[in-house]
Amino acid sequence: MEPVVSIIMGSTSDLPVMEKACRLLDELQVPFEMNALSAHRTPQAVEQFACQAQGRGIRVIIAGAGMAAALPGVIAAQTTLPVIGVPIKGMLDGLDALLSIVQMPPGIPVATVGVNGAQNAAILACQMLALSDEALAARLSDYKNGLKTKIEKANQELADVKYEYKTN
Repeated sequence: MEPVVSIIMGSTSDLPVMEKACRLLDELQVPFEMNALSAHRTPQAVEQFACQAQGRGIRVIIAGAGMAAALPGVIAAQTTLPVIGVPIKGMLDGLDALLSIVQMPPGIPVATVGVNGAQNAAILACQMLALSDEALAARLSDYKNGLKTKIEKANQELADVKYEYKTN
C-alpha cells in the first residue's frame, strides 16, 4: 500500500490536532503517510520532501503549522501538488498561523481550513481524490450522509428535553 496523501506537521506537538486528519483518512480507507518537518529548523528536508512527493505517488499534501506557519507555503512553492494548510492554534488563538497560511503570494496557493481544522483538511483531500476514484467518492458520500443522520438523531433527542417555556 502506497500513500496518496502526505500529512506533514511542524513538530509532534501538532499531533493532537493532525490526528483528526489521520482518523478520517483511515475511516475512508485512504493510504497516507505522516511526518514532522519544519520550514525553519529543517528547510533542506522540507525542500527535498516537496520536490520528491509527486514522484513518490503523493497526490495531496496536508500541512499543519502554528505561529509563523511557513510550512504549507514553503511546500506549495516547490510542488504543483495541491497543498492544504491547517493553522494550529498557538499564541494568538491561531490567528497568526491562519494569516500566515492564507496570505500566500500570487502563484503559490494553499487551500486553508479553519484553525485546528485537520478533519476538514482530510475531507477536502478526499474530495480532490474522489474526482478520479469512484469507490472513494461512494465512501465519502456515505460519510457525509452519516453526518446528516447524526444531526437528525440529535434533534430527536432534543425533542425529549423539557423546559417550562420550551415550545418544541
